[in-house]
Order: sequence, then C-alpha cells, then structure tokens
Amino acid sequence: MTPALSAYHQRVADEKRALIVRAATELFLELGYDRASLARVAESAGVSKATLFKQFPTKAALFDAIVIDSWAENDVADVPPAGDLSAGLTVLGRRYATLVSRPEMADLFRIVIAELPRFPELAKAHFSQGKLPYFESVRIYLSTERDAGTADIADPETAATQFLGMISNYLFWPRLVLPDWKVTPARTTAVVDEAVRTMVARYGERPRRHRPAK
Repeated sequence: MTPALSAYHQRVADEKRALIVRAATELFLELGYDRASLARVAESAGVSKATLFKQFPTKAALFDAIVIDSWAENDVADVPPAGDLSAGLTVLGRRYATLVSRPEMADLFRIVIAELPRFPELAKAHFSQGKLPYFESVRIYLSTERDAGTADIADPETAATQFLGMISNYLFWPRLVLPDWKVTPARTTAVVDEAVRTMVARYGERPRRHRPAK
C-alpha cells in the first residue's frame, strides 16, 4: 500500500512543480525576473508559498529549473553510435531543431537577454545548465566518430559549434527579433539536411586512393 501512496504523492508533487515552472516563466516574461516575486509565482500557480519554497527555496533555483526543463529532452548520455556521420548528425540535428523551435526556448532567451545587465548570473545558469550540456553531447559524438576513423575532425569543439550554428542561425535567432518569423516543417528538415551535408563534405572520411605502381 505504501508504494502506491508514494507514487501518488510523487505525481502530485510533479504536477505542482510543472505548474510553478510554467507560472514563473510567464511572470518572468511579463514582469521581469526582478519584479516577479516568489509569492506572486505561488499565487499564479495556484499553490501555497510553503509548497513553492519546499521545491524552490530561491528565485535562482526556480530559474535553474526552468533552464533544465527547457533542455531536458536532450541528455548528454544520449549520443548516437559512431559509424555513420551523416546518420548520427541527422539524429542530433533534428533533435536540436525541435528543441530550438519550441516557443518556450525563445521565451527563455528573452528573459536572459532582458535581465542580463542586472542579473548576469542568469546567463551563466542558462549556458552551464542548458546549452553547454547539449553542446557537449554533439562534441562527444563528433569525437567518437573521429576516434572510430569515420570522420576527419581535428577540433570537435569547433565542428560542433559550426553544426549547431548552421541550424540555429536560421531556425532560432531570427525569432528573437522577428515576431512573424515562421519556418515550415519541410523547411526545418531542409535546413538540418543541408547542415548535415555540409558537415559530411567537410569532415567525412574519404577513401584513400591508391596510386598505381610504377
């Protein structure tokens, strides 16, 4: 009987956590990070202040949770196997395209940019707990392809930056300044596929040609 009760209470706690994170994101965008008090977040989420403080004792901890949740679909450990550079990059590229195309991702960046002068720690949290782990998953994957001899990549860090940049420069960054920027699913697929082709053309291991014997 106890495990069932524990599962129930865990589900309720998870539901309340989701309500708090959603309410905090909306209030941070509406009022700014500084003016959105935890008490107001609790009221907007429909939970008691005690419940909120139990899960998030500080506003910084709440922002960290927003960042982590926004990037949570992409685990560093979830790296495609080496052996096919095109297939592996396609998996990572489509996953990244889905991630940066979500409305809440642009919302999160707007919070960071708006509050950067007064709260530079928000940008640090966003990078260290959000972007960096995902970037690392791509770098690790490219390193495994290099080590397997299936890619000629001297600097996996630079290559990962190039790959993600080709995708985000079209799918994400215009959304921050152009409210009407829309990208169709077909165009999204084309952007990722072109980025993959560019990477394979640049870094794919080519068969060595044997010179004819003299």
